[in-house]
Amino acid sequence: MSPTEVRNKNLIAGCIAKDPKSQKSLFDIFAPTMYAICYRYAKNPDQAKDLLQDGFIKAFTKLSEFKFEGSFEGWLKRIFINHSLEYIRKEMRKPDMVKVEEVHNLASDSFQFHNLDSKKIMAQIQKLPTGYRTVINLFIIEGYSHKEIANLLGISENTSKTQLHKGRQMLQKMITKDYH
Repeated sequence: MSPTEVRNKNLIAGCIAKDPKSQKSLFDIFAPTMYAICYRYAKNPDQAKDLLQDGFIKAFTKLSEFKFEGSFEGWLKRIFINHSLEYIRKEMRKPDMVKVEEVHNLASDSFQFHNLDSKKIMAQIQKLPTGYRTVINLFIIEGYSHKEIANLLGISENTSKTQLHKGRQMLQKMITKDYH
C-alpha cells in the first residue's frame, strides 16, 4: 500500500469515527479538486461553495461504503459529479435544455480550442446556459458518453448531442469575440 493510500485509509477511519481533525484533514486535502468539479457545474462561485459543502457532507455519510478497491479520489469525484448533477436536476429543472430529437450535421467543429488559455475557456464555459455547460463538462471534461449523459440527466442521447453541438458553437462565438 502506498503512503497516500495508508494516509487515506487512516483519514477515512478517523472520519467514520467522527474525528474532527480527520474530517478537516480530508477536507483540506481534497477540497481544491472537488471545488473545481463543483465550479464546472455551478453558475457562480457561491453556488460552487454550497455544492462543495453539501458534497462533503454526503461523502462523509457514505465513507463506510468505500471498499478500498480503487482510487479514493476517483470515488470522491464520482460523488461530487453526481451531487452536482442532482442539484441541477432538482433546482434547475433543465431550463436551458434544447428539446431536439433529430440531430443532423454533428461533425466536430473546425474551431481549435487547444491553443487557447484554459482559464479563459473555463470562464467562458461558466457563462453558457446550464444545459450546454453540463453536457460539455460531462462529455469533454469528465469523459462520459452521450448514452451515459442521457441516463444521468434523464434526456435522450440526441438531446445530449445537440447540447454539446450547440454549446460548442456558442462557446466558439464567445471565444472568437474575445480574441478579435
